[in-house]
Amino acid sequence: MQIRHIAFTLIALGFSNSVWSQSQHGGHTGGSSSRDSGCIKAKVSNFQPANMETIAPGGEFSAFVSGSNGPGHIHVTIRNQAINVSVENKDTFYVVKGKLPAEIRNETVRISISAKAKNSQCDSDTGWLLKVSE
Repeated sequence: MQIRHIAFTLIALGFSNSVWSQSQHGGHTGGSSSRDSGCIKAKVSNFQPANMETIAPGGEFSAFVSGSNGPGHIHVTIRNQAINVSVENKDTFYVVKGKLPAEIRNETVRISISAKAKNSQCDSDTGWLLKVSE
């Protein structure tokens, strides 16, 4: 009787360890990470001026974009209005530069950047806030 109990316990432990191992490593059919699916996530960084800093009306802003499909796949908006920007290729990333509309004054605005990647699940939609003076 005790041997049967020990054998049952060992089998149960072996099974639970196997399930735990697969859940920790994705198993053969488990979820996939961005590395497994070949996803290179588009990333927006180096916001200038930084988040919540003050900028003059019509002032310049910039950001770095990496992992994008190219300059034609980077879009900047303020209040859902497209903003003209220049996009400079730096080999491993792009420098995106633009100007705030001069009519925006005495308020806080969000600059939104959309960067499309080769895989749409890897796109980036982000932004930052700037306080506009005057």
